[in-house]
Amino acid sequence: MTRKDFESRIFENAPIGLLYTEERIILRCNYRFAEMFGYERQELEGQSLAILYPSLDDFDTTGLHWTKELSLHGQFSDERIMRRKGDILFWCRVRGQSLTPAQPLAQAVWTFSDLSGERPVAALTRRERQVGMLLVEGLTAKEIARRLDISPRTVHVHKNRLMSRFGVRNSLELVRCLTTMPI
Repeated sequence: MTRKDFESRIFENAPIGLLYTEERIILRCNYRFAEMFGYERQELEGQSLAILYPSLDDFDTTGLHWTKELSLHGQFSDERIMRRKGDILFWCRVRGQSLTPAQPLAQAVWTFSDLSGERPVAALTRRERQVGMLLVEGLTAKEIARRLDISPRTVHVHKNRLMSRFGVRNSLELVRCLTTMPI
């Protein structure tokens, strides 16, 4: 077996979803990634990552955030809600590495881990999901407001709705609830 064949075999059989993209187009993915999203590999390769997001707005917002983080650090990591084939939402841990720091999304390698066994998705609005995900990341209301381009007051409104919906009294309880009972 040649080194190239060996490396290809490792990529294909990794126990985590692996993905190579150029300008957010899926050029190569492994079997685990395709299986995680409910597709055959050939259905995904050549497609925009947009088909894996709950909405085009989520895709666009994430792209802006990825560009910023990859430009600053060359790497990116978060947990987010993604969409399987058939419009089934699930929690996913995403980690990425830019291969072209000057153009962060030109070429990138990504790993995806399915968190649905740990975090089922609750029925929330898109904005509640966004605010909840950023609260779990440890961001303050001001940081969330900047990230989502909304006012801190609006962040507090969504946070209060989440607290009421989950029946918790404070931010710590909300974060604990969001990390065990997904949004």
